[in-house]
Amino acid sequence: MAIKLDPIDRKILQKLQQDGNITNAQLAKDIGLSPAPTLERVKKLEQNGIIQSYHAELNKEKIGIGVSIFVLVTLSSHKMNQINSFVEKIKLIPEVIECHHITGQGDFLLKILTKDIPSYQTLILNTLSQIEEIGNMRSMVNLNTYKHSKVLPILI
Repeated sequence: MAIKLDPIDRKILQKLQQDGNITNAQLAKDIGLSPAPTLERVKKLEQNGIIQSYHAELNKEKIGIGVSIFVLVTLSSHKMNQINSFVEKIKLIPEVIECHHITGQGDFLLKILTKDIPSYQTLILNTLSQIEEIGNMRSMVNLNTYKHSKVLPILI
């Protein structure tokens, strides 16, 4: 259920998405309010669950992550217990950073980050291929990313 946001709330959300480390004083200045009401609005957005967390975005290459792979997974069965079992197993694999239940050619789309191709091969052979709910996997290695945004559009 969407919560009604006024233009000031929208400005706050846009600014915080661009820089979650912004000070309240700078945020207040940028949106045209004094610090106290700005902080009150931010706290209200947090309490309403609109702002869920603050985090640091890391440079993948500098921490040794060199390969991004998308894996299209087709399950061997579409029974609810099979789907739930697959999802629980995927949640335990740290290299799988996204898991999307999709329509179309497959059932799930995974985004996987690894050090290199041999590391990915090891993950496939020792971990993913051991998940009995998986009927088929198709890997797509990401050659380059031209747009990567964590900023959600603040729709009117």
